[in-house]
Amino acid sequence: MEFNKSEKYDVFECFAQPALVTAGDISDYNTMTIGWGALGTIWGKSACTVYVRLSRYTLEFIDKNEYFTVSFFDGCKKDLGYLGSHSGRDGDKVAQTALTPMEVPHGVSFKEAKKTLVVRKLYRQEMDLSAIPADDVGRYYSGADEGNVHVMFIGEVEGTV
Repeated sequence: MEFNKSEKYDVFECFAQPALVTAGDISDYNTMTIGWGALGTIWGKSACTVYVRLSRYTLEFIDKNEYFTVSFFDGCKKDLGYLGSHSGRDGDKVAQTALTPMEVPHGVSFKEAKKTLVVRKLYRQEMDLSAIPADDVGRYYSGADEGNVHVMFIGEVEGTV
């Protein structure tokens, strides 16, 4: 699959609505809703950056696979909300939604997605709280989320579905 570099994306709007990050293959995958992400260029490659908390089950799938997908939707708000608030550790959470998983090169997407990026991992880094502004640490990493920092993944966008 080749990335269509002529397609135009509003990189500031792509993650304005929740998206799904998914890793694994159609027989063994997990997905979760994300609200943080970026599209851009790094090391001369078209890139996608996503952030996943240490506690998330999907992190295990991203860590053990070379690829992940990022799927964008028009609507599906209820389903995306469900997938962001329930863990795949507890069962097949996708089965509780109206979304239809489908196999794509190197991963899984959903028939209802308006666009899916197929992303090959290039970089993984756990966020360093000492390098984050104190007010943001207080807002995102205190209370129940203390110690539950995000892991940043940068990947090369190798194709779209």
